[in-house]
Amino acid sequence: MIDVALNFICNQLDAYLLLKYPPDFGSPLIQIGNIAWHDKEDTVSTDKSNAFISLVNIEEDRISKSSENFRRNPNAAIVYKNPKIFLNLHLLFSANLSDYGESLKRLSYIIQFFQYQNVFTPLTTPGNALNPFPEGVDELIFDLYTLSFQDLNNLWGIMGSKYLPSVLYKMRLVVIDENFAEGTAGLITEIKINDKTISQ
Repeated sequence: MIDVALNFICNQLDAYLLLKYPPDFGSPLIQIGNIAWHDKEDTVSTDKSNAFISLVNIEEDRISKSSENFRRNPNAAIVYKNPKIFLNLHLLFSANLSDYGESLKRLSYIIQFFQYQNVFTPLTTPGNALNPFPEGVDELIFDLYTLSFQDLNNLWGIMGSKYLPSVLYKMRLVVIDENFAEGTAGLITEIKINDKTISQ
């Protein structure tokens, strides 16, 4: 599900970036990849796709998590299964073009895209046959995530990379849900107390 959600957003962002450049500029203008693998001098080029989305952290959204380990089916049966896990993904958008000004321009367009649309739902952004909205996800929300200089230094240090023009966003809510059920049971329709039956 993580890869599906990232691919969806990457394709949406790439389509937006293409509107900002000449029709024959080419595609893609952004791709999914670990920026630490693309920050060497021999990889810095005028390649149009040298802008990357890198996953740098995953956290559970406990506020959205249900404490119930069962759900009721339309056929009136109880299905026991663990609740869905809702994830927040920290995504680093980086540009690594040989022209520093072009890197800043690409980064500005990325920020502009999420200013224009920071909430994605099946209704507002249904996608298409080649890039459908992720199944099982109600919405994807993007929040600009600002790091202190110390946190920024730690992030790039952990990645083993030199700093590049970049911006960090928190993407909510990616859903992880295994459809496997632990078991089923019928509903309780009556209770017997001291030879008295109470029906629902």
